[in-house]
Amino acid sequence: MAAWQGLIHRYRSRMNIHGEAVSLCEGNTPLIPCPRLAEWACPGANLYIKYEGLNPTGSFKDRGMTTAITEAAHHGARTVICASTGNTAASAAAYAARAGIHCVVLIPDGKVALGKLAGAMAYGAQVLQIEGSFDFALKMVRDLTNDTDVVLVNSLNPARLEGQKTAAFEVVEQLSAVPDWLCLPVGNAGNISAYWMGFNQMVSEGESRTLPIVLGAQAEGAAPIVYDRVFEQPETLATAIRIGNPARWDQANQAIKESNGRMLAVTDAEIIEAYQKVAQLEGIFCEPSSAAGIAGLRKNPVQPGETVVCVLTGHGLKDPDSALSTSSAPQKIAAVQDELRGAIGC
Repeated sequence: MAAWQGLIHRYRSRMNIHGEAVSLCEGNTPLIPCPRLAEWACPGANLYIKYEGLNPTGSFKDRGMTTAITEAAHHGARTVICASTGNTAASAAAYAARAGIHCVVLIPDGKVALGKLAGAMAYGAQVLQIEGSFDFALKMVRDLTNDTDVVLVNSLNPARLEGQKTAAFEVVEQLSAVPDWLCLPVGNAGNISAYWMGFNQMVSEGESRTLPIVLGAQAEGAAPIVYDRVFEQPETLATAIRIGNPARWDQANQAIKESNGRMLAVTDAEIIEAYQKVAQLEGIFCEPSSAAGIAGLRKNPVQPGETVVCVLTGHGLKDPDSALSTSSAPQKIAAVQDELRGAIGC
């Protein structure tokens, strides 16, 4: 079998992308059956996790960044820019470094998980913190790119969705079927839009006849699509989806409407519970924001025998502080055999 060479190499004929691929061999992430988690979240259903945290920079953003940076490089871009709650920043920085392009990222001051900020800095991006929300940062970068040669690589860039839609292709290839349900967290709404784009493309190309029901989940403190209003000051511990005015709001609503799906709000407590369950029941470590889809699934009726795919968008090491703050501290014992036996009860 030939070695995996990345999404553009695999799916170029199904993408509107030009130029030599800028790739880190992203994609081809596992679809993991999770029967124990299913007993907790959707009893009787067949539950699978699409573990996007195993992309090169630890999040699903790499799918869209390989195509966005490839397209930018093809058109001679010298600088790219994004607003980010963390994952986009790390991904943009890595792929820009791969292409030899300068990368600038704007992040909300104090609102980015440490593992994500570390990635953006390690890849050599110019990191700028602003006193304001992600939504304000996005407005700033959009305004800048409207009248300069700097290229925007947020999900408003159509090349991003060209890459991110490939996750839908992979799900169907891995399952050999279209799932009954697709569940995922929703922040800026680029990912939900891209999945819907991918599933519809498979129907139009004759690769499949059916579409999944889409279940999106937003944090209760940052749920503009659920409540149909902009959240001027979004608040949630799920930093990746702490967004009050999603750029792809209309497309997300379209995916929900056309699939007869739902958009639910989940509390921080529900997110943390799902975050802990997926790790402790299945050995899969994701960042808290990723677990919002699982939390939403637990609140949504699913019929026994149905197939459900939950997308985990980022790796748990993106946000190590959350793991430490929601777990018990290590138990200290003396370096004595009897203490070891006593601690584990044998």
